[in-house]
Amino acid sequence: MSRYIIYFLVIILANTVGAISGMGGGVIIKPVFDSIGFHTLSAITFYSSVAVFTMSISSTFKQIKNGIKVRWFEAGFVSLGSIMGGILGNRLFVYLQGFYNSDKVQLIQIVLTIISLILVLIYTLSSKKMLNLSGWLSYLMVGLFLGSFSTFLGIGGGPINVSLLIFCFGLTMKDATVYSIITIFFSQLAKLVEIGLSEGYQAYDLTFLWVIIPAAILGGYIGGVVSGKVSDKYVAKIFVGVVLLVIFINFYNGVVLIK
Repeated sequence: MSRYIIYFLVIILANTVGAISGMGGGVIIKPVFDSIGFHTLSAITFYSSVAVFTMSISSTFKQIKNGIKVRWFEAGFVSLGSIMGGILGNRLFVYLQGFYNSDKVQLIQIVLTIISLILVLIYTLSSKKMLNLSGWLSYLMVGLFLGSFSTFLGIGGGPINVSLLIFCFGLTMKDATVYSIITIFFSQLAKLVEIGLSEGYQAYDLTFLWVIIPAAILGGYIGGVVSGKVSDKYVAKIFVGVVLLVIFINFYNGVVLIK
């Protein structure tokens, strides 16, 4: 029973913060679950994807109710790219699991996550450069990259999504969080469908979904409510704080694995 309670609390807190900052929760859930070590790497990645996918539904609904305007043409091509990326990212994860043991795959995930988060932090704190790209192909390719990279890492990709969307398209922090969560929805949907059509869900203890899904819904909803009441500046501060925390957690997990 204690495992269910711990998972519930981790997910509700992570998804609340993730929905506010556009991170999606998975960037916190994945390394925390790795640290706890209740399940295998494959199961942790699956549970994290379910939590992030569920959060993205409730959070997007609440954000739109808050009055956030979504440019559906751009969102559509980002989403299409993220669907293709979600499939590619999951296949890469499965391929590496067959080639290396779980510890090595987890270490690859940790190293890539730390590097990407450091780059995100540098960009967020010191650079205001934006490419201001436009056109359907740009949105498709950015969605493809974000979907594949974040799905492989098993984190939903929130902070990477937000920074890259701002850099590529000149979005505000709040607008970028909405597009980030939409991207997360489609990439994780593609991943979960891919798992169902390939190895199936029987390898996982699905009883944990009874706490994961309600916690994800509640966290996403609370985060959406709070996001509608805070400024871009406050969202940016939360974003930076959580990125630093996640870098530390991943670094700790990496040191434990190497030992």
